[in-house]
Amino acid sequence: MPLLLPPLGVTDALAPFAAVAISMIAVTVFVFGQVLPRSGRAPLVTQMLLALAVLGGGSVLLLSLVFVFLNPDGTSAWTWVLLAFNFMMMAPAGIWFIGLIVFRDRRVRVDDWSWPVVIALVTTGSEVLMGLLFVIGSSSPPSSVLAIFALGLSSVWFFWSMAAIMFALLLWAPLAPIERGALVALTLSAVMGPWVTVYPLVGGAAMAVLMIGVFGYLVRALSRSARARPTEASLLVGLAVAFLVMALTGTAIALTAGSDLSVVAFGGVMSVVMSAEIAYLVRRFYLGPPAAPWIHRAPDEDEPAAAVPPLASVERAGGDPAPARGA
Repeated sequence: MPLLLPPLGVTDALAPFAAVAISMIAVTVFVFGQVLPRSGRAPLVTQMLLALAVLGGGSVLLLSLVFVFLNPDGTSAWTWVLLAFNFMMMAPAGIWFIGLIVFRDRRVRVDDWSWPVVIALVTTGSEVLMGLLFVIGSSSPPSSVLAIFALGLSSVWFFWSMAAIMFALLLWAPLAPIERGALVALTLSAVMGPWVTVYPLVGGAAMAVLMIGVFGYLVRALSRSARARPTEASLLVGLAVAFLVMALTGTAIALTAGSDLSVVAFGGVMSVVMSAEIAYLVRRFYLGPPAAPWIHRAPDEDEPAAAVPPLASVERAGGDPAPARGA
């Protein structure tokens, strides 16, 4: 019996583009690993500017690669690719240098969602472009815009690249057990995403087992916890809402025999959910560690660790640590 695997969509002509895509995923993970704090202090504004510039430069490069398939003049199209590559190499360094002059040693406010949300949206946008690249560059691309987005938002190049980034953040983030369990479940749902659109019955059943099993386990763990934090209860509510909407849009795919509109709806919901997870993880890095990460990263020698009081003594009514130490 053959394995029901979602198609990669990589032909011989697209093999070099696949190499570029994999390299960009690795660069994204590397950038997150460099700018997210290891010492327990909030990152510098200049560090976040550098990360944003590199991720934005990757999106510009992907747009230029898409333009290769849209422009009949191949020479002109590859000129734009070279310009985009130069932009990706030089612009982040220039933005970082200007940031050093303007912001100096100012740090990100730990109670501000702006940076995590912007970083998450830029990351998700870049991975959406990656999925669209392999759809437009295929030997027989769809003629309608809706069909292109449907295939792009259901592509393994979108779902699995996002899952790889989220998994790396989960390894490094200082998360409490209930937090980690909830976010691991969302990451696994991203891994299963392509099956939902290509094989709705198989993917939907696997997603349902994951949702019911994980959510039941987390609710049981929360009820047995000696002192549940407000953020953990809020996270479970958000997880329940995310699972419900994902289930509804996944069911719509099965009921409509995989119509383009239902696939776009499912991919859009997953995009929002995965963006929210990345934003949550980025912010968690400088809120204060409620528990040890799976993989410890040694802090930089020139970056002293912040004095982080016990989490129970610094939680506000909303459940987050006080922002004074990283502001």
